[in-house]
Amino acid sequence: MAIDEISQTHRPATPVPAQPAVPDSPAVPAGPELRPVRRLAVLGDSTAVGLGDPLPGGRWRGVGPLVAAALGVEPDAYVNTSFTGARVRCVRTVQLPAALEHTPDVAVVIVGMNDTLRSDFDPAALTADLDATLSALRDAGALPVTMRYHDHGRVFRMPGPLRRAHAARVDALNRVVDTVVARHDAVCVDLDQVPGAYDLRAWSVDRLHPSEFGHRLLARGVTDAVGVRGYAVREPVSLTCAGGARSSTVDHVAWLVGKGVPWLWRRGRDLVPYAAGILVRGLLRRDRAPEPDQPLAEVWEPDGWEPRTV
Repeated sequence: MAIDEISQTHRPATPVPAQPAVPDSPAVPAGPELRPVRRLAVLGDSTAVGLGDPLPGGRWRGVGPLVAAALGVEPDAYVNTSFTGARVRCVRTVQLPAALEHTPDVAVVIVGMNDTLRSDFDPAALTADLDATLSALRDAGALPVTMRYHDHGRVFRMPGPLRRAHAARVDALNRVVDTVVARHDAVCVDLDQVPGAYDLRAWSVDRLHPSEFGHRLLARGVTDAVGVRGYAVREPVSLTCAGGARSSTVDHVAWLVGKGVPWLWRRGRDLVPYAAGILVRGLLRRDRAPEPDQPLAEVWEPDGWEPRTV
């Protein structure tokens, strides 16, 4: 749930939401066979950093500390190597070595949405980088936990062509995640299926990063998935917002003008030409639609997975 490159100099917060109903955590195996999680690592982009969930004093909290507390991981046994703006290649080349040095039992990897906004988006390269990351974590004895992404157009309103362009990218990214997760028997949290994921109260003022409540929903999803795999969850992640910093409406507006709009302009320059191509090709395809009885196959094209006659 992240899209970023936003400076950490100003940290807006979201008022405590009235939370929608969320089902109880699924049952996990009981008894001595549960494996304790003693060491935890978090890798990824600004969502992994915790943007949208500020603490008093200017720090970010986010998913990592919430997961660590639920799993009973001591503060000195938790490491977060993430940084804003990170892409899948960054995680592999920059963040992974430090995470491996920490020798985690569980490693949470939240990355990929930044790649969907770039003109050099390449599913083959993403597959190679994510595969190398999860493989290295597995070889080091860690359980990797990664994300399958949601339809962000339902949260952040975009013009039709832009939304379709981004949705095609997210679909391709999810195909990459599915492939690599199956290859390494990793844990995958499907953000599209997280209860409350599309409630706007789960999102910060920028509609790009989770609010405190959104981070809590994501942390709950992570610990539920880890628990199902036989790891001990000491206590469920609370969905009651507490301990975060508060910001005024003036702070929110100042952030949007000073940070949010410039960021959208920078990223839009990468995605808008691609979206325009989607629109043009869509119009052209109307004139050469296949006959109903012609079989279809899905083929990767620069603008996403598309049906092609075979």
